[in-house]
Amino acid sequence: MRTVQGAALDGLKARVRALAERTGLPVRSTRGAPRPHAGPAARPRPTERAGRAPRGGAPLADPGPGPAVPPPGAGDPGRRTSVKEPLRRTSADRPAGPAAALAPSGPPAAAPTVLATLGALLTAAGRPRPRRRPGGVRASAAELRALRARHGDAPALVRTRSGQTLLVLLDPQDLRRFYAEPVSVLAADPPQKCRGLSTHEPGRDADGPGCARGEQRPERRRMSADVLAAGLPVHPAAGPILNVVAEEARHLTATGTLELVRARHAVNRAARRIVLGDPAADDDELAGWLTQLRAEDGRLRGGRTRAARSVHDKARARVREYVRHAGDDTLAGRAARHAGPVDTTDLVSGVDPADEARLWLLAMDAVPDTLLRTLLLLGAHPCEQDAAAAEAAAEVAAGRARGELPRLRACVRESLRLYPVVPDLIRVTRGETEWRGVRHPAGTAVLLPAAFHQRDPERVPAAHVFVPGRWKNPGADRDIRMAPFSHGGGRCPGDQLGLMITAAFCAEVLRGHRITGTRPVLDPVGPLPVTLDPRGVRLTLTRR
Repeated sequence: MRTVQGAALDGLKARVRALAERTGLPVRSTRGAPRPHAGPAARPRPTERAGRAPRGGAPLADPGPGPAVPPPGAGDPGRRTSVKEPLRRTSADRPAGPAAALAPSGPPAAAPTVLATLGALLTAAGRPRPRRRPGGVRASAAELRALRARHGDAPALVRTRSGQTLLVLLDPQDLRRFYAEPVSVLAADPPQKCRGLSTHEPGRDADGPGCARGEQRPERRRMSADVLAAGLPVHPAAGPILNVVAEEARHLTATGTLELVRARHAVNRAARRIVLGDPAADDDELAGWLTQLRAEDGRLRGGRTRAARSVHDKARARVREYVRHAGDDTLAGRAARHAGPVDTTDLVSGVDPADEARLWLLAMDAVPDTLLRTLLLLGAHPCEQDAAAAEAAAEVAAGRARGELPRLRACVRESLRLYPVVPDLIRVTRGETEWRGVRHPAGTAVLLPAAFHQRDPERVPAAHVFVPGRWKNPGADRDIRMAPFSHGGGRCPGDQLGLMITAAFCAEVLRGHRITGTRPVLDPVGPLPVTLDPRGVRLTLTRR
């Protein structure tokens, strides 16, 4: 009986023989001897195209021309490449100069056999491919500074390796216009995974979340502002919310160490209770569905569409059941009161509170990362940690002022300044626009590198140092260079609620414990690293 593996191997062998007939390369038989085929005369193997950009290079730099590399074995005609032997290239095998692109590759005996090429392909197919974000833009601070040195403060028009043309904003004065323009001029083009402490809204097919800006329908904007208490430092339901945070924070300090897995477990339980109510705390099935939706980046693409839609429908139905029985002190209950009775059959004309609740749960996915980074920074700065712990201890007797925590909120803001959730913002012009006297056609993508501007040493004092005190200035929240929650009409309506929840988790940890060890170890006075992966953070906690 033929197995699936045997059938696949036979098909693979057929493809190898077809490839041999087209290329004129010899096929090695199972006995190890080259077997000629009845194909056309062997043609020289074409060399690699000169000037081709290598993978992993700088995205904003044009690749320069380089010499082509001949096939392995060209320097030793008598040597054959085995399947088990890795392909090696030496400097002696590489011809120098532009003539290498036109040089013939040598006789057929010098070329690797098709089976050896197949071995290399199989080896490459077995390696995990790095996940690439469609439309993602990577630009280092050094590249952006080089652009500004060449173009001054004027916006620079650049082309990425993927062929996308971007208008990069390098001057804070242009940032003000970026945030102020209505969506009729600059349309939001959110990143593939916008996991900020902001609300999200479904895409055009109501399946994928995107960063909320001004495109939301008026009724949705009103609901978000009312339920999330936009602009209020302390949420009207702060009492029940902080009680949930205090109960779930016990999972953070259950052992002597704190890592991302434990932080996500505690925060996600608290998020389900805050949004849907206490019965949702132990709903691991819903948590798994939400995790799958996050892994899909909120987009339904290709062959995964049917499976992703199935997960989306199951999560929506489960959340809708919780909304039906949500209490008045939950966000879902407040949304249901705002929207009226939930009609499960016709929600076209109104706003479905279940959809809003599900998107709020997805939006809180950034809280564990921000929480862990903030505690790591406090662990590296003992004086700031002691001051924050004193505030947390005094907050217990604050009474009606409970939940403000101005010092800890400043620490969270500073953590988001150093390590923003969304480092780059992209919008697309809907009509012809003019920037610094230069006209650009409709459809131009405008890039605002938020992370670069927030840590620009030429414009921001102590740009690479943890200084929470900068946020005590009343005007710091309106500083156009700092955009942890955006500005203008696209400002996140849930920024204050997100700050309150994150600061409350920090307070619960610091109230009874001290961070005595951190991994990685940060320099308290030197410049902080540009990136900080929360998956590598490990904190050591000791009781006070």
